[in-house]
Amino acid sequence: MDVVTGTLPGGYWDADGVLHREFELAVLTGREEELLAQTRRAESASVVTQVLSRGVRRIGNVSPVSENVARQLLVADRQYLLLKLRQLTFGDLVRGNVFCPWSDCGRRVSIEFGIDDVPVVEATERAPSYTMTLSPSACCDDESAQLEVRFRLPNGDDQETVSGLLAENEAEALSVLLARAIQSIGPIAPPAPELLTALSPLARAEIEAEMERLAPKIELNLETVCSECGRTFAVPFNLHHFFFGELRADSDLLYRQVHYLAYHYHWSEREIMEMPRDKRQKYIEVLADEIEKLNHAD
Repeated sequence: MDVVTGTLPGGYWDADGVLHREFELAVLTGREEELLAQTRRAESASVVTQVLSRGVRRIGNVSPVSENVARQLLVADRQYLLLKLRQLTFGDLVRGNVFCPWSDCGRRVSIEFGIDDVPVVEATERAPSYTMTLSPSACCDDESAQLEVRFRLPNGDDQETVSGLLAENEAEALSVLLARAIQSIGPIAPPAPELLTALSPLARAEIEAEMERLAPKIELNLETVCSECGRTFAVPFNLHHFFFGELRADSDLLYRQVHYLAYHYHWSEREIMEMPRDKRQKYIEVLADEIEKLNHAD
């Protein structure tokens, strides 16, 4: 199966205010596998944008899906599409090894789950932006005062902006993300940097909590049981790093496949790299069968 269709848990709002949710996704070719295998951790958000722009054929009636459109997708929508790409590339089953976090155990634990088993929470209130009213204690000393804040949900463009900062200073990265997402504070739009800086910790917490409530979610914290001590613990599944790690581990295999098929079929590198993984593997299996027949004939 080279193409799948589905529905985004959030959706893409175009410039005319139309929501697009249905998508069509094509299987990764060798070119995308090579791109992902060569990425560095700090570049993961921008590489996801590139891969989605190549792998997503359409979102609603938006086609082709440019890198700019891929950047405007909500974080959960990008995660969902990446999960579906992983499913198309490697299959539904995910296997891995973690260590039990309990200090008196620490044994290696094997985990496995299906992509379709990952919980997906769709957005219940869909809009290009949202308005909330801060509590009086969050905005000022006047208990009778009210202050409205308008914001949008974080997207891929925000991820690209803060990805380099995230590893160095997570708190600063979250502040940058919040500043990018807030569109107005009271009558001031866009709010000046000093106004954003002046937000109280309670105001920030209330805005972040409302964003969390409204955003679609892909549950990437998985519960597992240690086979040694029998205790349950949560495993954070880092989709980007896991997916890139799988492809990085297979990059040598990719080049060996290209060499093998080029040697026997005399195809160009471009022709072979444009094939999806399962098609390359089928040709290799056919070749192996034919070679075995020739060996037995001799």
